[in-house]
This record gives sequence, structure tokens and C-alpha cells, in this order.
Amino acid sequence: MTLLSRFLAVISVNIVIACYICMKEPSDKHEPDPAFLASAKASLSQKPNEAEDSSQTRQKEE
Repeated sequence: MTLLSRFLAVISVNIVIACYICMKEPSDKHEPDPAFLASAKASLSQKPNEAEDSSQTRQKEE
């Protein structure tokens, strides 16, 4: 009997969590920040040597 009640408790908690997530999920999709996308595309298009140089200058600044 204890095993059955524990199983039902776990199932009911999971149902409550699922309902909470569904209710909190925004209906519209998020759009990424254009400035972030531009900097990400620029960092991907850099040559490997330039990326290493920029990371070394950041380490020196810290």
C-alpha cells in the first residue's frame, strides 16, 4: 500500500510540474539580439590566428 501511495505521489507531482511548465511557456518565440548575432558571425568568420591573438590580448588585459 505504501508503494502505491508513493507512486501516485510521484505521478501527481510530475503532472503538476508539467502543467506549470506549459502555462509558463511564452506563446511567441524569442528573437535573438541582432548585436549578438553580428558579433557571433564576425567571430566565426575570423581567421584562427586572429582569434588566438584576440584571446591572448584579453588574457593580458585581465
